[in-house]
Amino acid sequence: MDRLQEKYVKEVIPALTEKFGYKNVMQLPKIEKVIINMGVGEAVGNPKALDSAIADLTLIAGQKPILTRAKKSIATWKIRQGMPIGTKVTLRGLRMYQFLDKFMNVALPRVRDFRGVSANAFDGRGNYSVGLKEQLIFPEVEYDKVDKVRGMNIVVVTTAKTDEEARELLKLMGMPFSA
Repeated sequence: MDRLQEKYVKEVIPALTEKFGYKNVMQLPKIEKVIINMGVGEAVGNPKALDSAIADLTLIAGQKPILTRAKKSIATWKIRQGMPIGTKVTLRGLRMYQFLDKFMNVALPRVRDFRGVSANAFDGRGNYSVGLKEQLIFPEVEYDKVDKVRGMNIVVVTTAKTDEEARELLKLMGMPFSA
């Protein structure tokens, strides 16, 4: 069992039950999955750019990502339907908890001028999204081997019904929200 899973069982469940008055353990919100998405716009002109993005995402997530393809053709950006334009990985179970632990306690504090992540980036259904400007904040990525600094989006999907429940869940799990 991962450190974050133990924290969920020992600290988060009692705190959430007390605050929201759940009668059943199955009502408790929990983290379902984490999706890490990296859009690679320069893949249109340079298909090799995807290879380094896939390598970086594999190091960060600990799991091989899949290619994402364009849904529509966009002439101004020279994109045709079906063209590979990004990469994503979906984490569940133990890998998800290990990634979240590393993200909240190691990577986020390494962001320049970090004052916490936005507490308003919820979608109305209890899912949280955060965007990063560079992949270099993760300790696995070696600065010398990075060909280009790329950003990524991280989406935390929860079973919470409201944003308030999800915010409390993530706050208790250790997400450093800004004041």
